[in-house]
Amino acid sequence: QVQVAESGGGLVQSGDSLMLSCTVSVRTYTFSRSNLGWFRQTAGKDREFVAAIARNSNTDYADSVKGRFTISRENGKNTVYLYMNNLKPEDTAVYYCAADTGAILTSPPETRTHAYEYWGQGTQVTVSS
Repeated sequence: QVQVAESGGGLVQSGDSLMLSCTVSVRTYTFSRSNLGWFRQTAGKDREFVAAIARNSNTDYADSVKGRFTISRENGKNTVYLYMNNLKPEDTAVYYCAADTGAILTSPPETRTHAYEYWGQGTQVTVSS
């Protein structure tokens, strides 16, 4: 069974930085050929796209985080990161990591929730004002 595990959430102040990590329990070969993404959700709202990185390392970001967040991957460690800078109260949410192991070489970054096969349980990020 594939497991996805996020870590790094916490309580920070507006303007602070935070790094989230996510590990996926698959073969390194499989991880390196996966599309990966970060999504977030608050109570009463739909899960929304935050950032994605494709198998070929191309990236995409939601307009609300562009210029502040950076997604990266380290294939040898089965890990994807989300570097969050200049955090704002509106960034407060549960952040979820997702993986699609069926990506082809030319797949673009995947921004759609339904395209992902595996999801983590989420990690809470709270930004105080």
